[in-house]
Amino acid sequence: MGGRGGQRDRRPAPANSTSTTVVQRCRKRRPIPPPANSTSTSTWTGQRGRKPCPPPANSTSTWTGQRGRKPRRTPPPANSLQSIADNLGPFGVIMVLFETPSGFAIFYFDGVSLYEPDAMENIWANFVKKCRADSVLWPKKFQVFKDKYDAINLDTGLNNQLTKMILKWHLPGQKLAVGKPEYKTVIEAELGILCLYDEPVMELMRGLKYLMHSIVPEEKSKLAEEDGLQASQGLKLLLDRYGFDVKPEMVNQCIIETACNLYDCSSLKKQTKSWRLASDFLEEVSSIDSKDWEIPKLATALKIVCYPEDEIVFGNPHKMFTPNELSKLVTDAPKYEDSGIVKAIILGRYKEMVFLYDLKAQHKKELASLIKKAKEAYEAEQTLDWRGERSFE
Repeated sequence: MGGRGGQRDRRPAPANSTSTTVVQRCRKRRPIPPPANSTSTSTWTGQRGRKPCPPPANSTSTWTGQRGRKPRRTPPPANSLQSIADNLGPFGVIMVLFETPSGFAIFYFDGVSLYEPDAMENIWANFVKKCRADSVLWPKKFQVFKDKYDAINLDTGLNNQLTKMILKWHLPGQKLAVGKPEYKTVIEAELGILCLYDEPVMELMRGLKYLMHSIVPEEKSKLAEEDGLQASQGLKLLLDRYGFDVKPEMVNQCIIETACNLYDCSSLKKQTKSWRLASDFLEEVSSIDSKDWEIPKLATALKIVCYPEDEIVFGNPHKMFTPNELSKLVTDAPKYEDSGIVKAIILGRYKEMVFLYDLKAQHKKELASLIKKAKEAYEAEQTLDWRGERSFE
């Protein structure tokens, strides 16, 4: 220590001095390379004391030899919804070119819904009311075209107006749904945009036509009734499943909305997995195999073992179960106290199941009445038409 005020002596050391100055001491040390005779095959990081850690023997990830780096993400299966979404465009959102009587509209749409199980019924139900469509459909642009044939056709291709409209809203890698096969051919050839045209897309177009005046308020022209949900394949699938034989000409708005209420009760399907998981308790505690039981029977069995003293408000247990099954459920009820089953959850799900089944029965009865009236009106109209034709003969 020297100099004034107790400061360090900053004079340089003599040339032959072996002491180290403050500046020299603060310099970074050079990385020490591995020994020349080293037989190590690991990647040298240039950092003293650090060696790259190899992955576990059973690891399938790609090892980068660097600390803190996450292993590469395994790509999803080709048929998974995530893989489908990646193939359709950003977050699975596709672009839709919708033709109206006076022009074309551009929408964004949840393209993954085209590939989900029961896609046809789901698409139909999403377009029964605008408030339902708002969750999967996003309007972007509508333009009036003086000559729609000039806008796009196989002979002259795309005109400048429609080309600019499509390119303005199209995102990189995004698929485009179209309503005609010739539109797919022209757009793919001239713009290089991959287009979708199949049954689910046609169901989407029918839904757009049904809600046209709500989602495209600028369009004042009307469409023919057969262009809407009356011809919906999703509606037909639902009506067939419940045993209703209905011609498209008989379908009216009341039938469509009541059928949609019946469709909403199909949320019972979403409970199937949780009920199947809960059925494991019946196997473990009472040695009862319930894998093939329907949801009402399974829910009732779990309700009995959780609350044996409560009244069963849905169905008749004596008809649901054999005498041995029912006796075992009641006798084994105390064993479920320490089984790990959560009684409150079972009770809540049971009440929800009962409510939905009752509601489903009401909607089915109402739908049957509406279809009966529609058939009578249709047959009466057909009879009048037949008599009118006979009078002209």
